Amino acid sequence: MNILKPKAIMILALAIIVSACASSRSLDDSLSDLGSNAEIKGVLFADRSRDYSDVDITLFEGRLLLTGSMRSEDGRKKLIENAWKADGVNQVIDEIFVGDKTSIGQGFEDARIDQVLRAKLITDGDVKSGRFKITVSQGVVYLLGEARRQSELDEALQHARSIGGVVKVVSHVKLAKPLLGSVEPSEI
Repeated sequence: MNILKPKAIMILALAIIVSACASSRSLDDSLSDLGSNAEIKGVLFADRSRDYSDVDITLFEGRLLLTGSMRSEDGRKKLIENAWKADGVNQVIDEIFVGDKTSIGQGFEDARIDQVLRAKLITDGDVKSGRFKITVSQGVVYLLGEARRQSELDEALQHARSIGGVVKVVSHVKLAKPLLGSVEPSEI
């Protein structure tokens, strides 16, 4: 039993390193997001006065995207207040709507849209999929991340819009600041 714990820790560490490399994000950024994500979930789990079961938490380099639903405006406000409690969160993006929970059927449809979009981004050689976080709620696709250039963002948005069942696409993707002296491929 004691042998499994070190192996599990090593596998987790390797997975984090590989995902950081695949997304061109620093290991420090990935670990910081991982720690903040766990801390946010801990805060929400500890608050038993609210039902956060229909809330999705998406974190990318300190930017926290909240999607899904809360049953009351008071609950939505408490969620946002709690989200700011985690270390490493420097922006909270509120995309929560007040209303009923997502139905089981809609949940399956959202999961299908999510998987189709992930597959499209992974197989597109012009899009670095690890630079984008995806969440889908009620048929609305939310993208969070940092695109290397406008054309990469446009391509990711087009992939999302092309999927059947998508009601709307909301982008919270920033454009990376160009390196001094770099040129776009179209400028060559």
